[in-house]
Amino acid sequence: MNSPKEVIAAAVESGAKKAALSSGNYSKLTVLAMLAGIYISMGGVLSLIIGFGFPEITAHNPSLQRILSGAMFPIGLILVVVLGAELFTGNNALLIPSYMAKRHSLAAVFKNWGLVYIGNFFGAILFTYFMVYLCGLTAAEPYHSAIIKVAETKVLTMSWGVVLLKGIGANWFVCLAVWLALSGKTLIAKMAGCWLPVMAFVALGYEHSIANMFFIPAGMFEGANISITQAIINNFIPATIGNIIGGALFVGAIHAYLHLQKDK
Repeated sequence: MNSPKEVIAAAVESGAKKAALSSGNYSKLTVLAMLAGIYISMGGVLSLIIGFGFPEITAHNPSLQRILSGAMFPIGLILVVVLGAELFTGNNALLIPSYMAKRHSLAAVFKNWGLVYIGNFFGAILFTYFMVYLCGLTAAEPYHSAIIKVAETKVLTMSWGVVLLKGIGANWFVCLAVWLALSGKTLIAKMAGCWLPVMAFVALGYEHSIANMFFIPAGMFEGANISITQAIINNFIPATIGNIIGGALFVGAIHAYLHLQKDK
């Protein structure tokens, strides 16, 4: 495996390449960002189908549903990491070491995050509408009721501050998964590094803004009593802010501070 200093070096190179990509090749960046939104949505729908597909068993074993959903969801991040897509939440951490190494400006960080976030959203929405809703994957029970409940819970039952804190937790785990993947030198090692932290954040019920680009619209397509304004204000804004804090500060900045080789 790579050492922590080798991981930071890899993160610096990755972040610098991402910053450069968002400063010129917009068509490639758009495709890569949309693919990341699609991949995370693939994980979302799989976690829904498997996690909520055994209601007789999970009704009296609530942690079992969380474990089943959590075990399925990481396929999204595995695809992002292995295939090199552009994911907003992963980039929250990856561009910080390269910025701290003075490979690009802070403006380049925010530019990348903004462009990738928009691309993730369009990819997630397109996949959710065409490959989930129109395909009827959530039309039948128990999935119909489950996705409505998931969406309404995320938007209507938590305070703004709680969503923000859960956003911190989600991307802390996700970016630790990215770091573990950078530590691995084989495909299996990278997959394992992605799997456990992502499974944990799903099982714990934290809020991942890009995953919610699947869960909330999917619930709205099925009739959840949520307005677009409510979804944006009550969930997407605080979850996104929390994701930035969890990824950029608690993973990218801290690990760069600890392990980045300083110029003499």
